[in-house]
Amino acid sequence: MNPILKLLKTLSLVLLCAFIALHGTAQVKTKGKHKLAAPKPKPAVVISEQLAEFKRITNRANADFIMPQGFKEIPAVNNEDFSFDYAMEIPGKDFEVWFQVRSQKENWASYERVMGDEKLKLANPDSVYIEIGKAQASALTGDQSSFTKNLPATVLNRYRADAGKSYMLNLLDLPDTKRYQYALLITLQKYHTGNIVMICFTNEKNPEFFKNVDKAGNSLKFRQSATIVNKLAD
Repeated sequence: MNPILKLLKTLSLVLLCAFIALHGTAQVKTKGKHKLAAPKPKPAVVISEQLAEFKRITNRANADFIMPQGFKEIPAVNNEDFSFDYAMEIPGKDFEVWFQVRSQKENWASYERVMGDEKLKLANPDSVYIEIGKAQASALTGDQSSFTKNLPATVLNRYRADAGKSYMLNLLDLPDTKRYQYALLITLQKYHTGNIVMICFTNEKNPEFFKNVDKAGNSLKFRQSATIVNKLAD
């Protein structure tokens, strides 16, 4: 055989063997590969019955609540003396907070229907937060005097509220309040919409307490209104 033809034949056989070897290896690798598992769906977030009901209440009052980090839900006090919708504590800390939220939209609609009728004169729903604050302060202190002030615009803006008051209270020795010594009571009003009551309990009126008040307060606020009401309607 011609030496050149013999060399070409040998090279062809070598190339053929190499192709077969590579093709077989690729098939083995392909068969050995595992398909990536589809990502598992995230489990649904389960919330307590108390929180679910509280979110329904806040929704009716055009407010939103987000559980703050570091807090734990506790049963809200709801009896003849105190009626609250939601409560939290900071585990291991001397701090507890109660919330009460009420829609005033139906009351405002009723007020508008009889506005100007002297026979059916109703109290302005936009001022109800004042009476609520007084009643809660009285129940917690036994009519003791408390340090009361109107909330400044900077604080109201944080809650998207139109009006509000704060009360620094020295508490009665009550089982319902777990015998806490002090409380900061905050009442907030969103005109024509609703009101919020927040009570923060402690045994020490120190800087940490007021930091915790801010953390608790940032969890609940009114929604931004499309219409801004600047003052109480007559």
